[in-house]
Amino acid sequence: MPKESTTHFGFNEIPAKEKQRRVADVFDSVAGNYDLMNDVLSFGVHHLWKRFTLELCGLRPGQQVLDLAGGTGDLAIKQAKAVGESGQVFLGDINAAMLQQGRDRVINKGLIGRIEPIQCNAEMLPFADNSLDCITIAFGLRNVTDKGKALASMQRVLKPGGRLCVLEFSRPIYEPLEKIYEFYSFKILPKLGEWIAKDRDSYQYLAESIRMHPDQETLKQMMLEEGHFDEVGIYNLSGGIVALHRAFKY
Repeated sequence: MPKESTTHFGFNEIPAKEKQRRVADVFDSVAGNYDLMNDVLSFGVHHLWKRFTLELCGLRPGQQVLDLAGGTGDLAIKQAKAVGESGQVFLGDINAAMLQQGRDRVINKGLIGRIEPIQCNAEMLPFADNSLDCITIAFGLRNVTDKGKALASMQRVLKPGGRLCVLEFSRPIYEPLEKIYEFYSFKILPKLGEWIAKDRDSYQYLAESIRMHPDQETLKQMMLEEGHFDEVGIYNLSGGIVALHRAFKY
């Protein structure tokens, strides 16, 4: 009998088939406080990380864009402005609670139509081959069960010349910063989750998931070898606490 495949859920090793459900439980829990907690936990710096990501997307009017794990829609709304009325942005998320938060925000901004919310799995994207100009995924790849399969799916739906921008927590490149970040991640972050969102466990998982995510060079090689991208550049932000990987399909 073949051995059941496993994966990481935080520091725990679990059957791969269970990860999607467990991650869904986390984001069902945090959806209502997601934006507030992002501001608190990053001291508002996540807005600068996302602005840099948007700049490297190089979006132009009329382009087709997918923001995966787009959640509350903050990046998709900025993308809609960049591609204009002739373009189209898809706000994709596997989690219904997070997607509802994003859909509500899109409606409030009067952008429904220009931004289309779509519930989808990154490993099996419901788009035609060679149909999108750009894909972004911010702080979502580490929660995907099969990252290689998801990267290959993204490469498939990108047009030749298209680009993928992966914004994700990574490894600090300075040793003193790494020690401070370690202390903050495991001593402060869960406590803030408990005090503000009344949910210590979810933020403990988020800290652990960051630590288990591939470092900058490992993710680059995964994007080249498993995702089949042709070129990948790494941009370390805030000393490597966050890294942007930009990949091209030629």
